[in-house]
Amino acid sequence: MSFTPVSLNLPAYRDWKVVASESFQTLEALLNFCEIDPAESGALAHEGFKLRVTRYYASLIEKGNATDPLLLQVLPTASEFLRVPGYQRDAVGDQLSVRVPGLIHKYHGRVLLTLTGACAVNCRYCFRRHFPYSENVAGLRMTDPIMRYLAENKDVSEVILSGGDPLMVSDQKLITLINGLNQIPHIRTLRIHSRVLSVLPERVTPELIEVLNHFAGKVVLVTHINHPNEISRHNQHAFQMLSGQGFALFNQSVLLKGVNDCAKMLINLSHKLFESRIIPYYLHRLDKVEGAAHFDMPPVESRRIYRQMRECLPGYLLPAMVDEIEGQLSKIPVAIESDEYQF
Repeated sequence: MSFTPVSLNLPAYRDWKVVASESFQTLEALLNFCEIDPAESGALAHEGFKLRVTRYYASLIEKGNATDPLLLQVLPTASEFLRVPGYQRDAVGDQLSVRVPGLIHKYHGRVLLTLTGACAVNCRYCFRRHFPYSENVAGLRMTDPIMRYLAENKDVSEVILSGGDPLMVSDQKLITLINGLNQIPHIRTLRIHSRVLSVLPERVTPELIEVLNHFAGKVVLVTHINHPNEISRHNQHAFQMLSGQGFALFNQSVLLKGVNDCAKMLINLSHKLFESRIIPYYLHRLDKVEGAAHFDMPPVESRRIYRQMRECLPGYLLPAMVDEIEGQLSKIPVAIESDEYQF
């Protein structure tokens, strides 16, 4: 019997922490639920970067389809054990930019806080799959080094919450952080990058919205959706709850071989995002992280796909195709007509 996602409108709405605890964490359980023969899947357990998939996300996977694009994003395979030249454990130089534990400062005017290493879904292409979270969990109180760093660096106006997934922490931890940020006048924007918004829609509650509304400045939410099949009426309801409060919603996707390497599919994604009150923001080329080389695509192919998107989409629905390069002071737009970067 297939799993039916819980509607946020139902009285039987369940606590998100309980729902998250029921996620699939073994290959056997996930493949059995998806009605897929393990021999056909090519799956191989990975103890270093374990499998974790919410039941909601799994319910969107086509039963019996070992090449379903949503399944391929979360299924560990033997390809992850290949060591490919040019693919590194710290693909974008995050660890070189840690100023105090839990705070990454790469770009002018904004910093990133790693609140937790936990995610609702472990994406196999994750560029932080090797990040040492145990050494880099952000302290949230005004007496912690992070808050002192923010107070002293007056050119920082935006704080980005990341992880892991920042919405895997409790409302109480979020309000502690927000209370601290509200005491720093030059922090005007709070940006939250979260896969949870789409894969664990139960997390979007009236209580969470109340917490976010407590921030004195502007709140921006960035979802991470790679394929139109990841959007359903259930997470659309969560998006509408957020946009209805005036929060700005953007999406970033990663271009992945075998998952969304099709212009028609990505065009459909842009339209579905817009229907969900989300603006397409970035289309990332794969960060060259060790263990994910099998998701990468030749530059000529990624440019071809993007040109097709550009021909079919209005400007406001066309995400910027970018690379993140270690040592650069911003994301780098990909020059679509050549192999050169567009500065």
